[in-house]
Amino acid sequence: MGDGRGTVAEGDVVSAGPHGLRVAVVRRFEVPVQEPEFVLVQALPKGDRGPLAVDLATELGVDRIVPWAASRCITRWREDRVAKGVAKWRSAAHAASKQSRRPHVPEVTDLMTTREVCGMLADVDLAVVLHEQARRPLSGLQIPQSGSIAVIVGPEGGLTDGEVVAFRAAGAEAVRLGPEVLRTSTAGAATLAALSMRTRWA
Repeated sequence: MGDGRGTVAEGDVVSAGPHGLRVAVVRRFEVPVQEPEFVLVQALPKGDRGPLAVDLATELGVDRIVPWAASRCITRWREDRVAKGVAKWRSAAHAASKQSRRPHVPEVTDLMTTREVCGMLADVDLAVVLHEQARRPLSGLQIPQSGSIAVIVGPEGGLTDGEVVAFRAAGAEAVRLGPEVLRTSTAGAATLAALSMRTRWA
């Protein structure tokens, strides 16, 4: 069991009942944050696919999730519903962390605009924006083994030309995963898995 911030405890079950579980802690230890840091900028998917995207990304090691209000998002979080939407994503991240036994629960930030995402990219070591028409494959990039990597995933309606230009101007590389067009709710997880193969799982 852990506190979601890297502290993990091991122990023996003393009793179990309808009112809870009692555990005698044997030892506590700290699990360091993995390198590199993974940041997922996720355009708001339609329906319940937002929590699904968060769930999958959490299981695959994401450290920070940024909900993004892209131009072509079908789903819109009205001003009075932003807090509720963010809370739902944070709940999904917490539940997925427990299921996958992650010592660190990923951060879910407040909703960001395209301009705010571009400003955030100044602090990462590598940023990639997934684009089905990109010529360069993700596999052709030099991937840093430390620092932070941001992955930008567009909505069901796709990225606008203006968004692609803005992200590239902010330093992001436009890349493609393969010939298939993935759903916005699964593209981020697929990219995180590909990045982990070349960094954390290597």
